[in-house]
Amino acid sequence: MAEGTTQAHPNYWAIWLYLSILTVLELGVAFLPWSRQLLLIILLFMAIWKALLVALFFMHLRWEGNRMRIFAVAPLPLTIIVVIAVLTEFVW
Repeated sequence: MAEGTTQAHPNYWAIWLYLSILTVLELGVAFLPWSRQLLLIILLFMAIWKALLVALFFMHLRWEGNRMRIFAVAPLPLTIIVVIAVLTEFVW
């Protein structure tokens, strides 16, 4: 951030509550009698959503410049490749 600018702190308790609710929802979804592939897709989407919340608010990426965001996003393609490799090994 530029020197002399102020930033309001996010409501950490609201974000924590939102993450807790998502965790409870994940537990509920995990025990639904749906197909394994559908459950994995839903749970992966929820996990990515939680990771984005943590990165944006607790790691303060929402208020960082583009260079720091690129550093945070750069490893994601490798992560996606590894997740797909693991899923294809054990699911299909």
